[in-house]
Amino acid sequence: MKRVSASLLPPIRLEAGSAPIYQQLAEWFRRAIAEGQLRPGQRIPSTRMLATELKVSRLPVLGAYEQLHAEGYLESRVGAGTCVAAAIPHEAPAAPERRVPAAPAKPAARRVAARVAAMAAPPQTWLESQGAFRVGVPALDHFPHGAWSRLLSRHARHVGADALVYGDAMGHAPLREAVAEYLATVRAVRADAGQVMITSGAQHGVQICAHALLDPGDRAWVEEPGYPGAHQALAAVGAVPVLVPVDEDGMDVATGIRRAPDARVAYVTPSHQFPLGATMSAARRIELLQWAARSGSWIVEDDYDSEYRYGSKPIAALQGLDADARVIYVGTFSKVLFPALRLGYLVVPEDLLPAFRAARDALDTCSPMLPQRALLDFIHEGHFARHIRRMRMLYATRRAALQAAIGRHLPDALQVVGAEAGMQLTALLPPGVDDVALSRRAVQAGVSVRPLSPCYRGKAKRHGLILGYGSVDERAIEEGVRRLRSCL
Repeated sequence: MKRVSASLLPPIRLEAGSAPIYQQLAEWFRRAIAEGQLRPGQRIPSTRMLATELKVSRLPVLGAYEQLHAEGYLESRVGAGTCVAAAIPHEAPAAPERRVPAAPAKPAARRVAARVAAMAAPPQTWLESQGAFRVGVPALDHFPHGAWSRLLSRHARHVGADALVYGDAMGHAPLREAVAEYLATVRAVRADAGQVMITSGAQHGVQICAHALLDPGDRAWVEEPGYPGAHQALAAVGAVPVLVPVDEDGMDVATGIRRAPDARVAYVTPSHQFPLGATMSAARRIELLQWAARSGSWIVEDDYDSEYRYGSKPIAALQGLDADARVIYVGTFSKVLFPALRLGYLVVPEDLLPAFRAARDALDTCSPMLPQRALLDFIHEGHFARHIRRMRMLYATRRAALQAAIGRHLPDALQVVGAEAGMQLTALLPPGVDDVALSRRAVQAGVSVRPLSPCYRGKAKRHGLILGYGSVDERAIEEGVRRLRSCL
């Protein structure tokens, strides 16, 4: 290659205190080379000469040059000193001309995967307020922080090497045994510890199901209206959602069969449907299980908020009725304890375990070991069961307070549905009221209400509000409903 003669460097500006000098120098050379101000093969000043010119110590200049050598921007030649690497492309873009445009040009959108558009959620303005009635947040001030901190500290102080390396994709074996025992006792789930997989929450569990069970183009039943996270999981694998309406008996299985009898998967929330709160009837459950056995399809049962039921005892899980091993059961600790815990679980039919293990290993390998071990002790020492009992009574009181406040202040504006379980209820709005616009006004009043209509994917939509009461005491509930009335 023909040697490029040395030339004076463009001005180098160093800003005191912004970053170490060697980093500023290295970044300046990278940019000058990329923009074509320094050409391949061009000789640059020696470290001593450049340090003298910049009036700095030689050490940071040496450090910058060494870094640029390691990254391949510079190279040393016998008799020529230090030069810009010859491998740098000749067609490096030239520095843009300095001109004042008539109007700022909008940057071209960079290409991303097409399926990301289907995964993206619309702006959720109702999350901007932390007050009443934030959905999905439990009573964090009633969580036994002292007991949890003690258990977490115990394992952090005495952590062994086995807790610091990659864990089993299925999760911590003793915790899986505790989960299997709990589900068998409380939810009538039929499984042993070998079928339990510890996940990073319910949404993560649904994503693993999608990756393990669905190929691009496969069809899957989803509830309409339904949980937006299910649509995101389907979009991530290129599956096609089939909208199946929900009524007071849960998913309308007969309509699902008419629309897509060969669907590969049905995603359902039978114990407490999100967002309408319906419980799937026994007839519908049997009909769904028979369809899955007949068609060779799979049922993903998201046992949403099943721990908290107020009108009757908790409804047994759909999985416990399954005689053909067609149900994958999804649960979480994040709503029962605290959302940042990010621990949940799947119960997987035995013949699907290799596929689910492979899908989990490809997605994120394993869940963190330290919180798994602390949670195991939390369960064994009885804190978990006591916490659920206390929260069940607390949420029942708050649910009653919210219903009473709506009856006093908004009796003609809100029709409450789905109030028999969970940590939220849904209230339908009168015709003509835009729930999204109302939720935006409510944020300005310091109230967080989630609109119902975005939970629909089809054209037919009902407008309403999803009101969480898990993290709101009675006084805040009363004040929140008053503010909501002013917004209406």
